[in-house]
Amino acid sequence: MLLVVDIGNTNTVMGIFEGNSLIQHWRLISEKHTADELGIYLLNLLSLSGITTGDITGAAFSSVVPPLDAPWEEGIRRYLSVETLKVTNRTDIGIPILYETPSEVGADRLVNAVAGIHRFGTPLLIVDFGTAITIDAISPEGEYLGGSIAPGLVVSMEALFGKAAKLPKVSFDLPERVIGRTTRDSMQSGFLYGFAGMVDALVERARDEMGVDARVIATGGQAEAIAPVSRTISSVEPWLTLEGLMLIYRKNRGVN
Repeated sequence: MLLVVDIGNTNTVMGIFEGNSLIQHWRLISEKHTADELGIYLLNLLSLSGITTGDITGAAFSSVVPPLDAPWEEGIRRYLSVETLKVTNRTDIGIPILYETPSEVGADRLVNAVAGIHRFGTPLLIVDFGTAITIDAISPEGEYLGGSIAPGLVVSMEALFGKAAKLPKVSFDLPERVIGRTTRDSMQSGFLYGFAGMVDALVERARDEMGVDARVIATGGQAEAIAPVSRTISSVEPWLTLEGLMLIYRKNRGVN
């Protein structure tokens, strides 16, 4: 079995693959922990899922939070007795990266590209709803072209709360209409329909620049909330990053 970990700014998502099948997954808050604390978390999660440490034969992770990398690597090594493949923008992912400065590309964006191409082919646009909303473009030839980065829903909402004392915190539930008749409905309309409109506009401009009608898929924490009101997103793939980590591990470790 393979352990895969995607360390994001807000959440850390973990999964266990048996062959090509994702058999378990968890979502944790990305916080600073010692290697021993992380090891205890890992042992408990595996035990609750009926998985022993001996079942884990490999591990891979990607991260956009460098201070968390070393504790995770050490925790996995110490408690699961496996070496971890750290996926970076220097890892052989099997696709050309046409970003002007490849070292600036977040590893999670490249991992998503690998999984997206494997699952859907090319051309492709991948929208990741995380702390930031990223849109990544894959050419018909399977090249990673680059994309767009915008503030995420949670970040934007927290910024609004910080500046507007009278506005309440709201959930990301879809309101019945765009023209809200309560403050709660108005805010939900602004966030859900507003961010869907932003994504659709960026997608349409990206398609124009690419010169192709690229398929659009979404992943990330708020993808399920936005996709139903987007005119361009065709499907939601919540575990896309985990699948990409599995594929990159198998490629780099020579596993068929």
